[in-house]
Amino acid sequence: MKKLSIISLVVVAAGTIVGCSDVQRNPGRTYMPDMAYSRAYETYAPHHNLADSGINYNNMPVAGAIKRGELLPFPIVKDNVGDTANYVASKQVKSPLAALDSNQLKESERIYLINCGICHGAKLDGNGPLYRGGDGPFPAKPAALVGDAKYEAMPEGQMFYSVTYGKNMMGSYASQLSTTQRWMIIHYIKEKQAAAKKPAAGAAAAKDSTATAKK
Repeated sequence: MKKLSIISLVVVAAGTIVGCSDVQRNPGRTYMPDMAYSRAYETYAPHHNLADSGINYNNMPVAGAIKRGELLPFPIVKDNVGDTANYVASKQVKSPLAALDSNQLKESERIYLINCGICHGAKLDGNGPLYRGGDGPFPAKPAALVGDAKYEAMPEGQMFYSVTYGKNMMGSYASQLSTTQRWMIIHYIKEKQAAAKKPAAGAAAAKDSTATAKK
């Protein structure tokens, strides 16, 4: 009986070894290929193979779609080439965000430094690493967001238009920053502009009081 058991085990082991050596190269048919192989595509990536097949698909979000937890879309569309009507109209748009708390201001500074500081500088003076006092790769100084009356007077809606659609040498940041993040950066810039004006206003008031005292 023991001999038969041993012989059976040997036969089974030999069959297993022989079966393993015969590798199955053909996976056979897939019953539901759409379930077995992902047909997902990267957002915003061009897919000429789909267009060539007559399928109109560009991976762009559906018009009017809003990401969960996101603010309402910017109500101003991008101007056509050579037109500035919407850029001018964006002056009337107000930020939908309330005043930022300390944590939000810290976060807005972080995303500003990551996305904007390389050009406009950590001090918002236009002297970022790409310009570096004229020694950087950029020959022209980027806009000084603090200290330049033009940008200090620019309404927040117009700033948002520029960040969303791009302006002059600056490209669009709509794909890098959410609507909320873009408005947070605008808040941060306006906070810095207001803070820079306070010492100047205080110095002017002190100068006036000194002149009055001398009289």
